Amino acid sequence: MTVHDAARRLPPIADLRQLCRALAMLDAILSPDREGRYHSFDAGWADGEEMASMRNGLGDEYSIVFSAAGACVRGFDREAPMSPYNNDGEPWPGVIDEVPEVFEPFVAEPAFTDEDDVPVVTACLWREVTDDRWRHGAIDFPTGRYDPDGAAGLFELLVDPSPEAFQRFAEEYYEVPVDLEAVRAVYALQPLSQQLVSSLNAEVTLADLAGDIAGIGYPQSAPAAEGDRNGQG
Repeated sequence: MTVHDAARRLPPIADLRQLCRALAMLDAILSPDREGRYHSFDAGWADGEEMASMRNGLGDEYSIVFSAAGACVRGFDREAPMSPYNNDGEPWPGVIDEVPEVFEPFVAEPAFTDEDDVPVVTACLWREVTDDRWRHGAIDFPTGRYDPDGAAGLFELLVDPSPEAFQRFAEEYYEVPVDLEAVRAVYALQPLSQQLVSSLNAEVTLADLAGDIAGIGYPQSAPAAEGDRNGQG
């Protein structure tokens, strides 16, 4: 798979944003230690912008910036033949050459470049709100490589937005059983209950997750009525 295949399989912007929030919330529940998390979502990354991200702890990562203009996806596979570090310190031709002007600030964003201001990218996609599909550059891929830009590994859970795919990933990554019905509930962005949280991680409470819920922008239950809080009907 390459970024061209990923473009055909990625969900629309709104669905991708929902999926990314669900992935981040699930990882927050499964991994109280932030440093051990695979997926994150920052609903207040910048003024009018949100960012979803993945880091596998081995140097591979992606970042997705959601803005009023649309969404821009940047992926980096450290071992991909299309890495800038295998191309004289320059992004592979075509990967970011055609990024629309509205998304160019994300390409040059310091968080996505190295100490020499080189964009850390092997795969890039974008979709403006007026687009009917995800777009990418015209790229001459290296021959004889299954995953030349890293798209297959980087975007696996994005192009297969099913709870079953996350369950398989999480059971392997976290090495614990993962309740599929609970995953389905979070994928649907159902407000969290203690029962739901406990079905995924018995050692985590809703209070523990308060900061993550706010940071992700995950939906919360409506406040109880005054009578309910006082135990009255």
